This record gives sequence, C-alpha cells and structure tokens, in this order.
Amino acid sequence: MSFGVTNAPAIFMDYMNKIFRPYLDQFVVVFIDDILIYSKSRDEHAEHLRVVLGILREHKLYGKLSKCEFWLDKVQFLGHVISAQGIVVDPVKIETVVKWERPQIVTEVRSFLGLAGYYRQFVEGFSKMVSPLTQLTRKDQPFSWTDECEVCFEDMKMRLTTAPILAILDTTKTFEVYCDASYQGLGCVLMQEKRPIAYVI
Repeated sequence: MSFGVTNAPAIFMDYMNKIFRPYLDQFVVVFIDDILIYSKSRDEHAEHLRVVLGILREHKLYGKLSKCEFWLDKVQFLGHVISAQGIVVDPVKIETVVKWERPQIVTEVRSFLGLAGYYRQFVEGFSKMVSPLTQLTRKDQPFSWTDECEVCFEDMKMRLTTAPILAILDTTKTFEVYCDASYQGLGCVLMQEKRPIAYVI
C-alpha cells in the first residue's frame, strides 16, 4: 500500500485491526504498523510471538528485522514507557516539557495544552487545573499572560514531569471507580487493586 495515498494509513490500520481482532487487548496492541506484544511469562511470550508472526505470514505482511525488538522488559510505545511496574510518561517527553518556554502567543498555548492533554490521564483534576490557560485560547479573549497563568503553567509542567505510574489495565480483574461531583464539574479515578489506571475530570 502506497502511504502517499489519501486514507492509506486509516485503511491499513483498519486492516491490521481486522487480522488481529481475536487477540487485541489480550496480548497484542496495534497502532498502524507498530505491533506491541505483551505477556506475563517468557513461555507465554514465545507462544504469543508465534501467533502474531503466524498471522503476519498468513496475510503476507513482513516486518523489517532491523526495526524489530524482542524480549524487552520495558518498551516505549506512543509516548509512554510500559513495563511490569506500570505505565509512565516517556522521559524524552518529560525533558521536552521541562524545557518548554513560557508561551508568548495563543498558538503556543494551544501547543502546550495539546502535549499536556495527551497525558491528562496521569493528572488528577487536569481540566480544572489548566482552565486559566484554556481561557487564553478563546476567540473573544485577548491574550494577557497573568500571574495565575504563570502559576498554572509551572504547576502543570511540574505535575507532568512527576506523573505517577499508572497500573496496566487487566480486564480479568475487578474495577473500582471513585468519583466526586460539584457544581463546577465531575471527576473520577478508575482503579484496579488500589492502583490508578486513569483520571478523568
């Protein structure tokens, strides 16, 4: 499939999801041409690798060996580092946040909020915390960087660079949802075995 063609990535993604559908979220995750295989033991992982490579061979899809990595204890995937301990923010992204300079225009505020928003699952009360910055992005709002914006910006940088380790979702275990509501919003934490999986507000 030529990747210069309109909709090629979406069609390829759909195709990959179809061929791996029986195993998605059991031991494999696919994002376009990135395939992540995860297991609880080495023996189980060997079997999962056989299944995935067999499906690729069956559908005449080939991976480039130089781009493949096998038997890793932790892996960087879509801006996260995933290991047996859980899911954390990628240290490379943290470094980018630490070095982020104060926004001077609305476009720069949007860029920061875009990156920060990708990691909102790690920050409890994210939406409420970034509201001073969100206000700056409104069309009818003149750009005026206040002390409140500065505090919000630095606080968000600190929270993103010291984000907690989130538990890896296990669909065979019980979920707990803790929630709280007020006149200004609703927030909740999805947990498993007393460890957070995601925050939503």
